[in-house]
Amino acid sequence: MEKEIESPILDETQPHQIHAPSFKGTGMRMQPPFVNKYGVVIGDSKYNSPHSPLNEWSDETDPSIMAGDEWVHPTNDIGWNTPENRAQLEKKRSENAPFIHPDKDVGYGAD
Repeated sequence: MEKEIESPILDETQPHQIHAPSFKGTGMRMQPPFVNKYGVVIGDSKYNSPHSPLNEWSDETDPSIMAGDEWVHPTNDIGWNTPENRAQLEKKRSENAPFIHPDKDVGYGAD
């Protein structure tokens, strides 16, 4: 039985995450949250699954338990807020944008 997770995706954005970039126009699709092999929900921005090591942390906990792809969400991750990853999204957006000319600013005076 697969657990149903409430997905906060709205028009290729994550409105609940302050300063989160929009994936709209990049060709990338927002991915819904998922449950990893440890039973922890990844990508819901709540970071409060009952089985999360964060809720059971102690001096004996090995931090490497939270390493690996099963702990990283492909589109709802704090890493998208870095300047480098935002630039990557903007590059994808500009490649798909209509009315781009190498020597003409078609948006000049439009605002």
